[in-house]
Amino acid sequence: MSIYAPDTEEEVISETEEDISEPSMYKVLIHNDDYTTMEFVVEILMLVFNKSPETAMQIMLSVHEKGVGLCGVYTYDVAETKVEMVASLAREHDFPLKCTMEEE
Repeated sequence: MSIYAPDTEEEVISETEEDISEPSMYKVLIHNDDYTTMEFVVEILMLVFNKSPETAMQIMLSVHEKGVGLCGVYTYDVAETKVEMVASLAREHDFPLKCTMEEE
């Protein structure tokens, strides 16, 4: 039986210089208009943003009273997809509902 005893010792030094940062986050906002019904906004908030009926109602009231409501904060791709889904659903139901995203 032999014992492993190399004649030389090697040292491995590994340095990673990549700086990995968190992705930028984007706020998704719904804007008030005079034509889109409150019920439709609540539906959108529950369907697209997975909000509870109570939370959807609070956001809708914020949109109605303040002119804008925060639907959520997401990575760029997710925010963009949600904005497009809202626009598509609004068009299907003949509402001019405006949904935008802005960097946080």
